[in-house]
Amino acid sequence: QVQLVESGGDLVQAGGSLGLSCEGFERTAPSTMAWFRQAPGKERTFVAATTRGGSKFYADSVKGRFSITRENARNTLFLQMSSLKPEDTAVYFCAAFVGYCSARSCSDRRLYNYWGQGTQVTVSS
Repeated sequence: QVQLVESGGDLVQAGGSLGLSCEGFERTAPSTMAWFRQAPGKERTFVAATTRGGSKFYADSVKGRFSITRENARNTLFLQMSSLKPEDTAVYFCAAFVGYCSARSCSDRRLYNYWGQGTQVTVSS
């Protein structure tokens, strides 16, 4: 059973940077790993995804500011966030599934069957 654990959430000022990590994958990391976020009172939305083959996809709202990486040897997923804005405030979740997706489908949270408990990111203005 895969139990994902996120870390790195914090309170940061607008314009600042923050890095998130996700661990708990089994010996072989799933094919597709992703980050989603959920702001208070809103639906969980896609942030970024990466496939084992190295493809990366981002939500338009974070392109150029966030970077998703994976370290297969350590079965760890990262999200480096910069130029943070108050609207980035949310609980950030890592997710994964055994399979591949495209730029269009990776954002569909129904594909993902492994989820972490989330880590809070708060950006103050």
